[in-house]
Amino acid sequence: MPEAKARLERFLADGAHGDMVWMETTAERRGSPLALWPDVRSVIMLGMNYGPDHNPLAVLNERSKAAISVYAKGDDYHDLIKTRLKEIARWLVANAGGDVKVFVDTAAVMEKPLAASAGLGWQGKHTNLVSRDFGSWLFLGSIFTTLDLAADKRVDTTCGSCRACLDACPTAAFPEPYRLDARRCISYLTIEHKGPIPHEFRELLGNRIYGCDDCLSVCPWNKFAEQGREAKLAARDVLRAPKLADLARLDDAQFRTLFSKTSIKRSGRDRFVRNVLYAIGNSGDATLVPEAERLLDDASPMVRGAAVWALRQLLPDESARALQRDDADETVRAEWA
Repeated sequence: MPEAKARLERFLADGAHGDMVWMETTAERRGSPLALWPDVRSVIMLGMNYGPDHNPLAVLNERSKAAISVYAKGDDYHDLIKTRLKEIARWLVANAGGDVKVFVDTAAVMEKPLAASAGLGWQGKHTNLVSRDFGSWLFLGSIFTTLDLAADKRVDTTCGSCRACLDACPTAAFPEPYRLDARRCISYLTIEHKGPIPHEFRELLGNRIYGCDDCLSVCPWNKFAEQGREAKLAARDVLRAPKLADLARLDDAQFRTLFSKTSIKRSGRDRFVRNVLYAIGNSGDATLVPEAERLLDDASPMVRGAAVWALRQLLPDESARALQRDDADETVRAEWA
């Protein structure tokens, strides 16, 4: 991965990782597989197709419903892929010997540059992996081994002059091709960012409440994509286009039940409902006012603040101001200011 370490260093120096401090603390190990495991001699990269059976961008026009990223609508891919990797790793050890370690997006491994080096595809201008066979819809996993294996050939980058992914980004998160500023990325803002989302991005979220597929969906290479065949990764019907009103009513227990075995569960109920409230504010649907008003009394200051913002978008200023509480905490007062 000749260019990966330098790109990572620039990304961190620019502060483009935002709240993801773990990227900074693991930078040395992330920059080289040998730093993570000195005994490794080869890395086997594998991909699993999760191509959707629907247009992920269609729901963006249904403003009273929620847009959830394709990868998060089914079971958590980490568990499924790690199980498969362990099966392959056991076969490898039984047939060829050596020691192995398997990783799925949870260790300091730069999967996308490794996958490009292994010939699974290339990193597009949106920094994600693009495959000739599966477009932008690949989960990645890696098997580190002490075996000295012959490397596959890299695939030439074939993005050409195309800017579809860069131009599709609602928040202009790409300062230039092949560079991402996570602080402006909707996936980062709705999943990783822990506090209130900056005001400049809230309207740009639209009804995206968990992740964003815009840059992936518009890639022309998706014309060769196939629908994923793994049933556990398929979208659950209840998560295809859920109503914002239903999601706004979730308490912690209901949230955990609804999103059991999904990636969404890890974000926590408060962060999730925060996002739902921003989507309610963007909906233009006055029938959702009671949902936001009810959450003015939520236990979470972040949720209460998001409820204030939603109401200020949906109601005339005088009507919204009438709901202001004298005993509001600092987070909520900042939203009324």
